[in-house]
Amino acid sequence: MYNNDPERTSQSSQPPLPGYPLSQAQAPYPAAPATGVPNTLTGGVRVGAATRPREGFLTASFVWMFIGLLVSAVAAWFVMSNPANLEAIANSWFILLFAELGLVFAMTLLITRINPLAALGMFFVYALLNGLTLGVIVWAYTAPTSTSAGDVSGVVSAFLGASAIFAGAAIYGGVTKRDLTSLGGILFMGLIGLVVVSFAQIFFFAGNGMASFIIGVVGVLVFTGLTAWDVQRIKNGQVPGLNAESASVMGALALYLDFVNLFLMLLRIFGSSR
Repeated sequence: MYNNDPERTSQSSQPPLPGYPLSQAQAPYPAAPATGVPNTLTGGVRVGAATRPREGFLTASFVWMFIGLLVSAVAAWFVMSNPANLEAIANSWFILLFAELGLVFAMTLLITRINPLAALGMFFVYALLNGLTLGVIVWAYTAPTSTSAGDVSGVVSAFLGASAIFAGAAIYGGVTKRDLTSLGGILFMGLIGLVVVSFAQIFFFAGNGMASFIIGVVGVLVFTGLTAWDVQRIKNGQVPGLNAESASVMGALALYLDFVNLFLMLLRIFGSSR
């Protein structure tokens, strides 16, 4: 119904007094959220949000990443220390590989809907499975063969090299003022190319040392760039998640994948003869 009372109409159309906010009925649009407000447990962390991450967000991602690496290292040692475990994991290597891929996709798709503890549990399960497969890979590079003796130096060099490159790229991504957003698409395309070529090598030219070396060099460049890019977007709060806790788990997953793949690419370089 229309309001025919001119006095009430004039009162409702008057602007509010200074210092008094508009009522819900008077406000034509919802108030825009203030920028610069830290992320909260209930507010969530949105991709591309203008808000700054809450204190310790990047630190939490690094903490979970290092714990995940420790879980993987223990799992790899468990596989390599027992021939029966090694044989069992080697026989189910492809099953574990697809299980890992399924976990990564599940975390990516469900991270905005699941509890942070569930997300963290999925991350640690992934780190455990990945550690089992890494145990088989490292054993393949260190075990003696009919043509060469076992060599641990290549694995140690790859690990130290991955640590140094990762640290340098992470520091650059954390302190640089340059916006690395535009590099994301290029690096992602490079990553897709690496995956395709790596699978092609497994089935068509597995024993080609030069191909393995080239893949390793390109992979180091791609994952070095991804490390800097991931650190910057985690620092800026551009990671999807239900809240800051679950988003930090996704940040940890990205950093974990960057480090592990840097290690594997350097392993290709130092152990290209295998």
